[in-house]
Order: sequence, then structure tokens, then C-alpha cells
Amino acid sequence: MRILLVEDDHSLAQAVADVLNTQHYVVDIAADGQDGWELAEVCSYDLILLDVMLPKLDGISLCRQLRQEGYQMPILLLTALDTRTDKVMGLDAGADDYVVKPFDFQELTARIRALLRRGNSSLPPVLEWGSLRLDPSSCEVTYGSQPLHLTAKEFSILELFLRNSQRVFSRSAIIDQLWAADKDPPEENTIKSHIKSLRQKLKAAGANYDLIETVYGLGYRLKPLPQEQSSQTTEEEPFLAQQQAMLAAVAKAREDFKAKVGSRIAVLEQATNALTQGTFDVQLRLDAEQEAHKLAGAMGSFGFLAGSQLAYQIEQLLGGTTPIDQAQSQRLCELVKELQRQLEETHTQPTYVEPVASKQCQNVLLLISDDPKVVEQLVKEAATQGMQVKTATNTADARSAFGKAVPQAFASSDVVLLDLCCPYGVKDSFKLLAELSNQTPPIPVLVFTDQNNFTERLEVVRAGGRGFLHKSMPANLVLQLVTQELQHLTTSEARVMAVDDDQEVLTVIQKLLEPKGFKLTTLCDPRRFWDVLTEFSPDLLLLDVEMPYINGIELCQVVRNDPHWSGLPVLFLTVHTQADTVEQIFAAGADDCISKPIVDSKLINRIFNRLQRKASQTRPPA
Repeated sequence: MRILLVEDDHSLAQAVADVLNTQHYVVDIAADGQDGWELAEVCSYDLILLDVMLPKLDGISLCRQLRQEGYQMPILLLTALDTRTDKVMGLDAGADDYVVKPFDFQELTARIRALLRRGNSSLPPVLEWGSLRLDPSSCEVTYGSQPLHLTAKEFSILELFLRNSQRVFSRSAIIDQLWAADKDPPEENTIKSHIKSLRQKLKAAGANYDLIETVYGLGYRLKPLPQEQSSQTTEEEPFLAQQQAMLAAVAKAREDFKAKVGSRIAVLEQATNALTQGTFDVQLRLDAEQEAHKLAGAMGSFGFLAGSQLAYQIEQLLGGTTPIDQAQSQRLCELVKELQRQLEETHTQPTYVEPVASKQCQNVLLLISDDPKVVEQLVKEAATQGMQVKTATNTADARSAFGKAVPQAFASSDVVLLDLCCPYGVKDSFKLLAELSNQTPPIPVLVFTDQNNFTERLEVVRAGGRGFLHKSMPANLVLQLVTQELQHLTTSEARVMAVDDDQEVLTVIQKLLEPKGFKLTTLCDPRRFWDVLTEFSPDLLLLDVEMPYINGIELCQVVRNDPHWSGLPVLFLTVHTQADTVEQIFAAGADDCISKPIVDSKLINRIFNRLQRKASQTRPPA
């Protein structure tokens, strides 16, 4: 298949092209929107990968122009802009999907495959899965020669599985697919009841009860047919070879980028020198802003996450329309120097990890178990996914191997997988679980055991466990759940917006949150609240109660009244602890209320807990 890539950052464009080449795509590169338009006119493409900020003709205008001329190929926007308005503009212009820089190369290729499948899907008129047949035109379902009498929802669920036979659907995903947006969604247990009834009817017709199988921790899918199961091993080697080729292409692109990035930083250094000497002009400001914009996207995609954030801050300072004052000039110089320092450290001591099949390549799993078979399976599976694993046969060995104190013993681990049945007993395992869960930030622990009783499940919850897994689960599913937990609890991606008219309070919040990896923006003037909210797109909101012009309770009500932001976690910081004030805060829709003065551990723990609760709402069913 042929792909047109329109991207003005040569290093990033070449890296993306090299990765796509390993996936057997033919890639043409255009460095500006006008060249992209001319190539699209003369060549036939299966997909266009399109940056938004382009010279000559911007990406959104090019997308709109293509659609107006009747081009039907999928268009995937690729940009460092991450505001709701930009996404809406891009999608309204005719784009099919939107990926924000910095991006993960694996995710990008997965999005491309999804769009290409969508554009070329061709399903037979009658859907079949072994002896199961569903005719959408007549709404008839049979297994063998036996008809099945299904309810409307049972038919819809079965059709959904047949049309997506390789996909696992969580209960929430089934609701999203089969219930209209203007209807009140059912409880997830309703889906469980539909699945149970559907299985019983299939079994009565002669099918196995698990024709619709449960993928533990993820959801439901059609059970693979025997011939597909036997072919998995033959398909595995080519897939792994393709993955390795793609990773090699990314690694080479990263080395090329590292070799050339110094000359690109020189543009920013030239701008700071011009500011100091009083020779800073409009053209140099524009050049430096564009370079910072490109670096923010490229550096993050190549693994330089801290550098990417610094480049983004530089872009924000250069992007204004007003003259840069002395304080901003000083800040700009500091950011450029810090960016240079980060790159120098990276050349001698890399802060990134080689990319693998998913983002879990940057994570460390501590596995505590004395079951050699389980350990071997999990270590082997983790190796194929690029996850670093440390092992210990019991809790005592884990403490002595990694240090005796908590959390120092486990600080290098991103998640712990704990066998409740390991030596020293269940009691010691629960003691360790509770210690790790009470750290700031908490170290996530998933337990696995050959037991399956409610009492033990309850004890795990009370001790702070994040997951209860059975030893019979396949190793790949265990690692999937570990990865999901890591994704839910990653704070480096969490964005916090703090609104308070007291600058000293905002400074305290900044000193507390930024070292923990949070991305923070602060606001003193609540009149600018909506603009900053929509531009920054936070994961959590901190509000003061009493502020000039607009109070925090009113801001909370504004958030709750908007469908897009209604689920945003809101925490209040206030000196007013009277019952009527607290009642007003929670009546407005607040999630939590913390009294001033701010206590370090209390604020951090409340934020972590609220973000984890928000993430749990999107977890697949267990």
C-alpha cells in the first residue's frame, strides 16, 4: 500500500517513513502542504499522514481542500497541537483520526492499520463462524441446522462479535457500540446477563458454552476456531521478525536524530543571544518558534521526553504576539541551557529505553514468586514485550536484594507482581502489599494466586492491591493487565491545572507536583479560566474557593455543566472548613476538599487517588 507523508521536520519524516517501510508500505514524503497537494493530485494513495503546521499550505487547509475535490482516502492528522479546538477543526475538515506528537511509533502504525482496514473492509452478506451463521438481511441465526431465537440486543451483540471476530470487547465497549448516545446506557451487569443468555441459547443449539469466551481482565470475544489456533505458531515468527525490523528502524532514526540535533538547538541559542544583545527580530523569533515546535514533537517521539517538554515551553514563550520582556528572556535562556544540558547527559547516559512492542519498554516489573513454572512463563513473555523484569523467590529476598527499606527496596520498580503463596506466608505478603500501597506515590501491586475466594479478594482490596489474578491466566494476559495498570498510574502524563489568586500557594503546588512528574499549569486570574482549560486540557483541576471576579464554586459548576468536562476530577483547596462552605463545594460537584495550609503528603495522595479512580472507570471488566 502507498502512503503520502506530509511533514516538514525532515528527521521525524524520515524516521516515520523508515518504520512504515518495515511494515511493507511505500511512502512518499512532502515537506510542505503545496508539495503534498501536488503529489496527491498525480498519485493514488491508500492513506495520507498529514502534519498540521506546514509551510505554504497548513495541514487542515490541505485536508479540507482534498475533501472538497472528492478525495476519499483516509487522512490521519499528525501534530503537536493538542487542544480540543484543533482536534475539532481537523476532524471537521475531513480527517479520519488524530495523533498528537510526541507519539509512540507502535501506536502510530496501529492507527494506520486500523484506518486502512476501515477503508477496505468487505464483509460477506452472511456472517459465519464455524457452524454459526447470521444473516443480517433476514435477521436469522442458526447453529448447524438449529435456529436460534434471539432478542434484539442478543442479535446485535452476536453480530458485533462476528463483524469483529479478532477483537476483544469490554462491557463498556459493547455499550458504546450498541446503545445510542441519546439513550441512557445500561449497567455493565446488563451486558453480563445478555452474554449469559446468548451462551445458553448457543449451547442449547449444540455449540460449546464458551463459543463466546471471556478474556479475563479484558472482556469477551468469539473463541478462535481450531484451524486459527493451529496457525498461530506459524504466523508468530514473521510477525516477530517484522517487529524487530521496525524497532531497528526506530533505533537507527534515533541515532541519526541525536547526531543532528545540535545544529537545530543552535537556532534557539542564536535567538537567546540576540535577545541578550538587543538584535532579536521578528524573523528570528518565527524561525526559533518553528524549530522549538518541531523539536517538541520529534524529541518526545525519539524518547527524549524531558527535552520534548522543555522545547514545548520554549515554543510557548516564543509564540506570543507581544514583545518578550526581561523576565521571559531570562526564562528562555534558562530553558535553552537546560535543553542543551539534557541532550549532553543523554549522549553520555541515555535516559530512554530502546522501543519495543509497546510503551511498557520503559517499565520495570518486580516479580515475587517461588513457582518456577509461573516465573519462567512470565519472564519469557515479558522479554518478548521488552519489559524489564526483576525476580525474587520471596518477600525477604526481595527486600535484601533491592534494599531493606520501603520504598527504597522497590523504588526502581514501576509495578510489583506478588505471589500470595510464596514462602514466609500469606501474612507477610499482605504486610508488604500494605506497605507498598501506602507509599507516596503508591507503588502498584497486583497479586496472583491459585485461590479464588471472596475473603482473600477482600483482604487484597483492604491492603491496597490493584489487581487479583489467578495463576491459570495465560502469561500474555497477565502482562497485558500489568501494562494497563502502568498506563493508568503513570503520572508523567498527568496534567494538573491549579487556579488560585495567591501566587505563593501556586508556587507551593508547583514545587510539590512537578518533581513527581506532573505537567502543571497555574492561573491567578479566573477570568481566563475557560481559555486555559480548553488549551491545556487537564486530567485534574485544583480550585481555590474565594477569588476575585469568579469564585471556585462557580468555576466548578461551569465545568460540570459542560458534557466534555463533566467527568474532570475537581479538588478544592480552601481555608474555609465550615460545614456550609464544604456543603456548597460538594453540591457544586467537587470530588474532594483539602484544607489549607497544604500538607505535602495529603495533597499528593489525594491527587493520586483521584486520578487512579478516574482511570479505573475505563478499565476492562475483570
